[in-house]
Amino acid sequence: MTATKGLEGIIATESSICSIIDDKLAYVGYTIDDLAENATFEEVVYLLWNRELPNQEQLDEIRQELANEMEVPDAVIDHLRSYDVSKVHPMAALRTAISLLGVYVEEADVMEKEANRRKAIRLQAKVSTIVTAFSRIRQGKDPVKPKKDLGFAENFIYMLNGREGEPIEIEAIDKALVLHADHELNASTFTARVCVATLSDVYSGITAAIGALKGPLHGGANEQVMAMLLEIGEEENAIPYIKEKLANKELIMGMGHRVYRSGDPRAKHLQKMSEELTKLTGQEKWYKMSVEIEKYIKENKGLPANVDFYSASVYHSLGIDHDLFTPIFAVSRMSGWLAHILEQYDNNRLIRPRAKYTGPNLREFVPMNERN
Repeated sequence: MTATKGLEGIIATESSICSIIDDKLAYVGYTIDDLAENATFEEVVYLLWNRELPNQEQLDEIRQELANEMEVPDAVIDHLRSYDVSKVHPMAALRTAISLLGVYVEEADVMEKEANRRKAIRLQAKVSTIVTAFSRIRQGKDPVKPKKDLGFAENFIYMLNGREGEPIEIEAIDKALVLHADHELNASTFTARVCVATLSDVYSGITAAIGALKGPLHGGANEQVMAMLLEIGEEENAIPYIKEKLANKELIMGMGHRVYRSGDPRAKHLQKMSEELTKLTGQEKWYKMSVEIEKYIKENKGLPANVDFYSASVYHSLGIDHDLFTPIFAVSRMSGWLAHILEQYDNNRLIRPRAKYTGPNLREFVPMNERN
């Protein structure tokens, strides 16, 4: 047997959900450029779960289903209130809350296809409510209940801020959700599939995925990008800062990608949104700084920006707390996780790879009185 570190280049399964071919990202055959410019997040959810874009009736139905299922049990909100919020990261709170949700669903362990679809709707709907509720609780505010007449992105902003969003805010969140919805066999999606391949339940699969997304080498990168920009402070400090980091062989978060070679096709959409939002909010330095850093890294290291790099300044411009960046990623990627979980159930085989052994050769057992 031969081993490939990080499973790079290994084909682990077949999937009809998402493709990355020649640095082109597509959901079920539709390019991310088309979807980012033309589709709402609800359309993308439907596409990932059904492999076709919805007609108007189907879109209206899934929008209403999601709106109807957004409220979460009071026990989950009470549990969020019980945390020492000064010490609990929102991703840890989200991971625990999703697992707790499974306790309050009578059919949590029912594996029928329709039952799993109902669970998918509930999880997709409730994840944004949990994220926004925890955000408000730690600010000393009460959670805001969703409105059934608002779309998914609109409800997220409403529950987060206690007011309905401006058109530019809704567009930014909706576009970010579309761009992050799925990404083939990334670490968290693979984790979800490994979990449910044992025929564990959907809630366990999603909890496992959130645990994988929590890491800074996966979903936590955009939070680290904003921390870097704040540390740099001003535009004139950007390149000296980056030069020093590279001289010390330190990792620059948000640059490069395991899969893409010529560039992440999602990044340009968030770059454009960052330019618009930072200009609108008088925070153009974050965008300009980001552009300078990307240009320098690309010229000197051959690494273009990935989707996390510009999402940081987008969310910051919207006034979103930096440690909520990864939970927002989870709100979006929930759609992809669920698509892959449902696909795994439909054609399941236990995922059980092998490991290349590098320890000692076979040895004789040594009795205690003969050991040195």
